[in-house]
Amino acid sequence: MIQILKAFNKALILTALVLTVNLHADEPVEEIVVKGKVLYSDQVKALKTPTAIIDVPQSLSILTDEDIRKQGIREIGDIIRYTPGVNTSQGEGHRDAVVFRGVRSTADFYQDGVRDDVQYYRSLYNIEQVEVLRGPNALLFGRGGTGGILNRVTKKAQIGEQFGSFDIGADDFGAFDFAADYNTSTGDNTAIRLNIHSDTLENHRDFFDGDRVGFNPTVRIQMSDRTTLDLSYEYADHERFIDRGIPTANGQPVEALKDVVFGTSDLNLTTLEADIFRGTLTSDLTDTSKAIFTLTSSEFEKMYKNLYASGYDLTTNVVTLDGYYDPTERENLIFSANLVNEIQIGGATHTLLIGAEVVDTDNKNVRYDTYWSTTGKDKESFNVSRPLNIATNSAGVATMVDYTTKLKSSTTSDIEVTSFYIQDQIDLSDNLVILLGGRLDQFDITVDDVKAGSAQSRDDDEFSPRAGIIFKPQENVSLYLSYSESFLPRSGEQYKKLTASSAALDPDVYESSEIGINWDITPDLSLRASYFDSEQTIATRDESGEGAEIVGLQVDGIELEVKGQVSDQLYISFGYSDMDGETSSGGEPREIPENTMSLWTTYQVNDKFGYGLGVTRQGESNISNNKPGLVLPDYTRVDFAAFYDVSEDLTIRLNVENITDEVYFPHSHSTHQASVGEEVNARLSITRRF
Repeated sequence: MIQILKAFNKALILTALVLTVNLHADEPVEEIVVKGKVLYSDQVKALKTPTAIIDVPQSLSILTDEDIRKQGIREIGDIIRYTPGVNTSQGEGHRDAVVFRGVRSTADFYQDGVRDDVQYYRSLYNIEQVEVLRGPNALLFGRGGTGGILNRVTKKAQIGEQFGSFDIGADDFGAFDFAADYNTSTGDNTAIRLNIHSDTLENHRDFFDGDRVGFNPTVRIQMSDRTTLDLSYEYADHERFIDRGIPTANGQPVEALKDVVFGTSDLNLTTLEADIFRGTLTSDLTDTSKAIFTLTSSEFEKMYKNLYASGYDLTTNVVTLDGYYDPTERENLIFSANLVNEIQIGGATHTLLIGAEVVDTDNKNVRYDTYWSTTGKDKESFNVSRPLNIATNSAGVATMVDYTTKLKSSTTSDIEVTSFYIQDQIDLSDNLVILLGGRLDQFDITVDDVKAGSAQSRDDDEFSPRAGIIFKPQENVSLYLSYSESFLPRSGEQYKKLTASSAALDPDVYESSEIGINWDITPDLSLRASYFDSEQTIATRDESGEGAEIVGLQVDGIELEVKGQVSDQLYISFGYSDMDGETSSGGEPREIPENTMSLWTTYQVNDKFGYGLGVTRQGESNISNNKPGLVLPDYTRVDFAAFYDVSEDLTIRLNVENITDEVYFPHSHSTHQASVGEEVNARLSITRRF
């Protein structure tokens, strides 16, 4: 049945892509007169209900495609740098990784509200806006979302419009990028849109290079005056060098090694090939009710192999290298259905969200450790040099390494998830709103250990509640209090393994309480502030072998965001967060900066010319749990932008990153893998609209 659904989904989309060009209706679709607020387009697509941001009892941030252009943003990490309450993690040089309120995640990523948990660096060429929701989000998204989620909203075909644009950019490092966007109506009730991109990657580090190609056609069919079908196919082909940073000594990254790469051009590499098909049917059932059905089928082939520093002796200047080779294949089939209905009961307005989701995932993973001919193990030591000579070890003996001798693991995983959820937003009056909801997830996983010849299974039924209350003393101000939960199965984020001991334990549970204020100072300027307290509960075993629960991580903090137009000329986006945490052993957790601050501002000098200035500051943070003496130093980075409209259709932009050429270390995967921040770099780009 699963294979039939996958084939049907692909056939439907491909057929539509061909037929849409010649599809014409006899009469144009009539304009809908919207009477209920449920049919209004919501600014935050991930929320799945037409809720104004001021009425959301949760901290969130939004970045539009125009924001992305002006700030010269090329990666998810660039967005996170200017978002309060979150910071980047290294991701071992081959994937996006975000720390949401002290919780590291490589899987809480979504595209159009659909799970996108494969590990890779996501492109932004086809993105309408990016939404960051902080706090547990299990009610809407299920497992994960323990500290927050990031949702990318893609560009869709637009009926009755014809437009296009292309962007070309190049920087000092030698990187080049091209993106194009074209939309045209193919009939009174149909349209097609095509987004493509090609990036050549370079940066300040030796050996670093890469290429990314993306292709994303979308089709929109207005099937009736109330029903719309959106179809999409996305192809991605990525390749890049893996850089896992430099060692530490005396409790900090060794700045003298900032130009040394602890890997090689042929042994540090990641590749990705992906095919993603999606169909979304939206039907306005009545003036106050809407149904949305989405079917997504995706296939990913991912590989990464790398060397990295696992030890370092400052006295002898000798580094120990480790590494592995890790190919993964994953197939996802995800079906979701949402019904939103606005009803009146007595004097209250209820906005009901009822939804279901079915997920079927097949995952195959193999991992080989490095094998050195001199040690017969996965580690070897070398004298530090630039470039690193891995043909001769620190004792002067010739050595060789391979990735095929030492098989560490080989697993196949089957994951089936069935979810049901309901949420009721109750507008008791113009001043008081209550939010109540819950989600039931049935998470079933079976992991076959091919190497060991064994298998483990785990079935979990988890209920995740959500509640909030919003008080509005006036129309443009809301005060809120909320509580939410989420969970993470014992198989972790990527389902690669499940041991017998893990299979006997319950999932980790995350609880979060939040109090905050949303204030629309003007129609174009808003303030969001919140205080949160979150706690991770871990299933474990006590000394007697009986099941027990402990607090694994506790994090609390404040977040502040001011964003919008101060005047016709001046735009600002200011973010600040201050967090504190404690591990289960009472120590300090990793990857929680003492504080973070960001400011991006643009000033429109006249109709044609404007400039922008950005400042980001990250306080000192621990590299590892319970090791306060091992830190990433605080840093401040300054960015600059200038943009000039040559005509209504042509814009030239200059973006300069790190204009003070600050040496900084934004994150570290572990003790001897501290990333080196980018040097000063200028990028010139041109946008042409037609």
